[in-house]
Amino acid sequence: MNIVVLSGGLSSERDVSFKSGTMVAQALRSRGHKALVLDVFMGYKDKECDIDDIFENSEEASVKINNIPTEAPDIKAIIASRPDQSPSFFGPNVIKICQKADIVFMALHGGDGESGKVQAAFDLYGIKYTGNDYISSAVAMDKQMTKDFFNRVGVPTPVGTSLKKADREGFKFEKYPCIVKPNCGGSSIGVTIVRSDSELDAALDAAFEWEDEVVIEQFIEGREFSDGVIEGKALPVIEIAPKQGFYDYKNKYAAGSAIETCPAEISDSATKKMQKYAEMAFKALGLTTYARMDFMMDAGENIYCLEANTLPGMTPTSLLPQEAAVVGMNFEDLCEHLIQVSMKKYQ
Repeated sequence: MNIVVLSGGLSSERDVSFKSGTMVAQALRSRGHKALVLDVFMGYKDKECDIDDIFENSEEASVKINNIPTEAPDIKAIIASRPDQSPSFFGPNVIKICQKADIVFMALHGGDGESGKVQAAFDLYGIKYTGNDYISSAVAMDKQMTKDFFNRVGVPTPVGTSLKKADREGFKFEKYPCIVKPNCGGSSIGVTIVRSDSELDAALDAAFEWEDEVVIEQFIEGREFSDGVIEGKALPVIEIAPKQGFYDYKNKYAAGSAIETCPAEISDSATKKMQKYAEMAFKALGLTTYARMDFMMDAGENIYCLEANTLPGMTPTSLLPQEAAVVGMNFEDLCEHLIQVSMKKYQ
């Protein structure tokens, strides 16, 4: 198959996306596919005359990246560096190249790539893609809306509220500790644990730096877990234990910063309950292909679902691939399987 592995974009997870895209492309090439890593925002202009045959030279034409930086990307600088300075989210030749592919593997994380906007555009252009449809992607991307859906079906989630930047003046949260985070962000960028009124303003500043709406919710003291779901069926639960602090951007992507254990060493009852909640959350959000649910569990084994990730990280050491490995599916198998699962949308 000719496959575009779509990466980059303009979210706070741009650099993470390139890492996912590079690893996915390598896995797909090992299975005989022609996989091209393409930056959705910067596009492709190096040799425009060769676009008709781009998949014959897909490895050479792919975006090349190094390791994920420990700091979030400077999005304003990236926008300023685009040569054509077009207002379009899609860079030069992106749509044209994607239309030539048998399918686009969505390695985008956060922002417009995970919000359903790209998926909706691809539907209109007749481009096939991995992952969920535009409606369920949009719902899951909005953390406050996701919490509302969880509450409707009985999936426990921390008590909280959303706050728009225009309504910030005089805002106070009713109970500490709480956690402040961008409503549609990812990779824990702009996330702060707040333990008093005096810390709230700085936390709001950090979150509003990324977008104009934030979520403020009860902070759950306890252990952190994640559980992937493919076609409605939960994978083994994985525990994430940062060596210092909480599971922030640095601890997620700096080697050795966290201990990840799969299957998680928790009771059978807690495992089954978490998997049940993951499947319930998946169904409630209208997801059909794959996603990953994040959880906290307190000392009393009370479980809280925090959010859903409809395009989770995709390197061999990312959470979803680690979970799949426990049931005998290596990284190459998983990438191939996610394409097969996603193709069912078009049958």
